Amino acid sequence: MSRSFRTAAAVTGCLAVLATACGTPAGEDSTVSSTTTPTTTATKSTDGDCITDFDPHTDYFPTKSTVVDATNFTLRYHKSYQVLTVNQPYPGGAPQSYVLVHCGAPDPELTGDLADAPRIEVPVDSVYSGSTTQLGMFAELDKTGLVTGVAGADNVVNDKIRGRINDGDVLDFAPGGQINTELVATERPDVLLTDGLDNPGYAKIADAGTAVVADAEWLENTPLGRAEWVKVIAALTGAEEKAAETYGRLRNDYEVLVDKAAAAPPVQVLPGTMDQGTWSMPTGREYTGRLIVDAGGAYRWAEDPGTNLKLSFEAVYAEAGQAPVWLVNTDWETLADALAADNRYGELAAVRDGAVWSADKAIGPAGGNDYWERGVARPDLVLADLIAILHPDLQPDHAFEFYRQVPRG
Repeated sequence: MSRSFRTAAAVTGCLAVLATACGTPAGEDSTVSSTTTPTTTATKSTDGDCITDFDPHTDYFPTKSTVVDATNFTLRYHKSYQVLTVNQPYPGGAPQSYVLVHCGAPDPELTGDLADAPRIEVPVDSVYSGSTTQLGMFAELDKTGLVTGVAGADNVVNDKIRGRINDGDVLDFAPGGQINTELVATERPDVLLTDGLDNPGYAKIADAGTAVVADAEWLENTPLGRAEWVKVIAALTGAEEKAAETYGRLRNDYEVLVDKAAAAPPVQVLPGTMDQGTWSMPTGREYTGRLIVDAGGAYRWAEDPGTNLKLSFEAVYAEAGQAPVWLVNTDWETLADALAADNRYGELAAVRDGAVWSADKAIGPAGGNDYWERGVARPDLVLADLIAILHPDLQPDHAFEFYRQVPRG
């Protein structure tokens, strides 16, 4: 049974439709004493431990996350609680705030927009994950044991979580993409992380006592911005120190790789594939496009506004048909499968030369793609793959993690 969702009934209106804005917080410091009273800092991290002798002057979050690349969430710390705000919980949604209260601390008396914000006791003990993109972040924090539910078990790649699925310790609460609200209400995990989309079932889940937290990392347009959502997971699980270490290291590695690629001449790239009669083309402002540009790739639509374009095959061929490298994310076993999907692909120079690379090297036992699990948490590894493809001389001994060259067949 959940111990973390303190005021489920009181905040149902705020969670019933996540578009309800909790807005910019007001009255956050109502529990903080006068500035003339000295503030002490906990002598050790209280991560994972409940406060047993509450002192209102003690800072119970000695390690604080600083958000540097992500733009869709903020974290604000107070002595015994923190405020997580997701600026856009789903496309078009209004900001949603959550008050994360350290276990053992009294419920803060807040005013303004935060008065009715969901209160969640942290660190949590159990989490239902609405997207595999979150699982790689739990793994980076060594917190996979807190995951007790997943949305679509077949999509999971992580060995530890798969083992717990097989043992019945992790439940599939959304097989086929349909949330089983009755299951969630019965099991009552502390938190359900959404997949960054709106769903009418969330209100029922909140009514039953589980906090619903919007995880909309996919709305970040940069690889580092998405990966930094590991700090949201850390805020819920008490792993701020580990998140700072992990994210700081991968961010540094990513920037070193960007500098390495920038020193080499850019390579023309063709990204995307045909989808329902049109070519789905990422721009340089979109996640995939940014990775290509950071890896030293260039293509006609890298500077276009927006994040994704729908183009005709003819328009793409005219501008990029002679690109020496084609990057896709498909399940083509050979180039014969590509031609079977659309025989016009045979006109592309990269197909003729056998230079087609797909981000489906790391497929799990049930068909899940680790590119959308560990790859989101580790963009430095994805970038290293791309640099090895575009500039093999810069990465001569590279072992690919996510990309593979599609054989001719």
